[in-house]
Amino acid sequence: MSTSTILPVIAIHGGAGTMSRASIDAGQDRAYHAALQEILLAGQDLLARGGSALDAVSLSVDMFEDCPLFNAGHGAVFTHDATHELDAAIMDGASLRAGAVACVSRVRRPLRAARAVMERSEHVLLVGAGAEAFAQACGLELVAPDYFSTAVRRAQLERVLATDATLLDHDGAALTFATPPLDETRKFGTVGAVALDAQGNLAAATSTGGMTNKRVGRVGDSPLIGAGTYADNRTAAISCTGTGEMFIRVVAAYDICARMAYAGQSLDAAAQEVVMKVLPAIGGRGGLIAVDARGNLSLPFNTEGMYRGHARVGQMPVTAIFA
Repeated sequence: MSTSTILPVIAIHGGAGTMSRASIDAGQDRAYHAALQEILLAGQDLLARGGSALDAVSLSVDMFEDCPLFNAGHGAVFTHDATHELDAAIMDGASLRAGAVACVSRVRRPLRAARAVMERSEHVLLVGAGAEAFAQACGLELVAPDYFSTAVRRAQLERVLATDATLLDHDGAALTFATPPLDETRKFGTVGAVALDAQGNLAAATSTGGMTNKRVGRVGDSPLIGAGTYADNRTAAISCTGTGEMFIRVVAAYDICARMAYAGQSLDAAAQEVVMKVLPAIGGRGGLIAVDARGNLSLPFNTEGMYRGHARVGQMPVTAIFA
């Protein structure tokens, strides 16, 4: 397809989980839709001005990481030890370059650190103190670990500790909000973006604070290339959210691209197969957002809902929470 016929598009997600539509608070619902809309409009505008898919997904995740409604950056959930450990990844579909960081607790914007790993090192994944030292050497902003803390997340941890459970963020909103869009005891807290630009290039980015009450040192699928994040101009760009261990075990993001490349499946057929059959077969819950090289979108999830949205250049953005 010639680049002249490409209509740039961006899609985003803010986590999947169990919904409580019947008791949803209108103000909370509006707040989530407004946040998704703002992020989509910024990414759409960048793409409309000829910006790259890589810059569009970077901007979107930057904004997610600054918004305490979502489990990434400021507003990240707590580990069992009441600390924060953040993970992020980015991938360029044109070159298959990728970068990721995991278990960082002082990098204000983990996705920027992941992009620095991709663009300014010979590595793909850096973790912990080494990733933080690299980010600092690259001139990225470091913060005190309590920068990420919010009263809502701390209350969430305290209530979860009382039940001795491990919670995947929007799987726990009920622990802190009387009438949340997503039940925070049944939510998978990850944010992500995928985009196709006017040059026909794809990119994907994902960022997360992990799971409430997770064991210190646990890493999920988000920063693992092929599991929670993947982009290849020949097929698609994908960002996942859900039970990370299961997404890792089936290499979910790459599996979609492989099904397209080797079995000739469409994007939606491949994504639906992975989310609705492959993952549930091993107890995997969650969803993903995906865009292919022709601009087709697929946003499947096997939970009751997923914070999500998409925007094509020249069209009104669409946001949704429920199935």
